[in-house]
Amino acid sequence: MIRGLYFDIDHTLMSERPMMALFLPQVYEKLAKKLGVSRDKARELFLREIVLRRDSYEWHDWNFFFGLFGLDMRYERLIEKYPHRITVFPDVVPALEVLRKRYLLGIITSGPEYQRLKLKVTGLLKYFDVIVTREDAKTVKPDPKIFLMALEMAGLKPDEAVMVGDSLWQDVYGAKNVGMKAVWINRNGERDFHMADFTVKNLHELIKLLGVGT
Repeated sequence: MIRGLYFDIDHTLMSERPMMALFLPQVYEKLAKKLGVSRDKARELFLREIVLRRDSYEWHDWNFFFGLFGLDMRYERLIEKYPHRITVFPDVVPALEVLRKRYLLGIITSGPEYQRLKLKVTGLLKYFDVIVTREDAKTVKPDPKIFLMALEMAGLKPDEAVMVGDSLWQDVYGAKNVGMKAVWINRNGERDFHMADFTVKNLHELIKLLGVGT
């Protein structure tokens, strides 16, 4: 019997794209001045570092990349100053209101500690009984350690929990590798490789899948 649902954060519950549209131009401008290069070159250099580290421990932390180039920026400050730039998908709150009546709800994120701040400023923190970040587990998804820590904190066995996330590698493969069920949330209509146990377009479909009534 399923007793707990775990969620990824970015691209599953919320989007940082409005925030990125705000601060990335600032990054390119600061970096161009610092290195004495064009803005386009600064953009190329910054994004290249992100691509080179994809899915690594560092990749999940904007502060790492700010520090890598010696930029005086902190993502926590941006979150606190521009909380409205973190956009929660419209299906999320109604769905969490329903799901928390029946299930223990948790977060498993490869992001750093400021993920908790994002949950706080968006009003989502109150819905989750367990939150595990990369700092808590000293690793990132799909490492089994981060999933097992989240399960242990909730007193759940793998077959009693479901992971819901947008990444086939981190969320789906990671969860199934430890014996959890995995639901792929495919908000953008990407190609389905049939790795997940189930695929949904949004959390309303997850509610229907679980057969949870209001």
